[in-house]
Amino acid sequence: MSKLAIITLPDPLLRAKSAPVERVDDEIRRLADVMLETMYEAPGIGLAAVQVAVPRRLLVLDVSEKENDEPNPIVMINPEIIKLGDMLVPYEEGCLSLPDVRVEIERPSTLTVRFVDRDGREQLLDAGGLLATAIQHEIDHLDGRLIIDFMSRLKRDMVIRRFKKIARG
Repeated sequence: MSKLAIITLPDPLLRAKSAPVERVDDEIRRLADVMLETMYEAPGIGLAAVQVAVPRRLLVLDVSEKENDEPNPIVMINPEIIKLGDMLVPYEEGCLSLPDVRVEIERPSTLTVRFVDRDGREQLLDAGGLLATAIQHEIDHLDGRLIIDFMSRLKRDMVIRRFKKIARG
């Protein structure tokens, strides 16, 4: 399998709301596998399909410590957060579509998410800590939201200008 290209700002696709996956088939499973390979090589802990120019509601995650833990890849198709915890915690987030940008974001520290797994079975997952943060970050991508949306307008505009300049070459 070959690695996919990760799109970056100012690509307008990053602002598009992703369409639901209609059925889980071999094509979707292959896409998830290549997305995992792309995410590991990047390296990152999460990747939404829209970040590889496929605006579908599919994301992959692995928050295991790469050196110490066995890989623990998670594939979520049509994920939907059904409950958010009450306690907010700050976490400095980065994004493969916004290289070298870090933003401290307060998000709920726990959540429950419903999704379809790579075998087409509906799942419920209670998550906390880094996994809960990563799930929220990737679902934001599926809704066209980026970490820069949590910045002040001035800082966000500066980042956008920088990426537009890079894109122009």
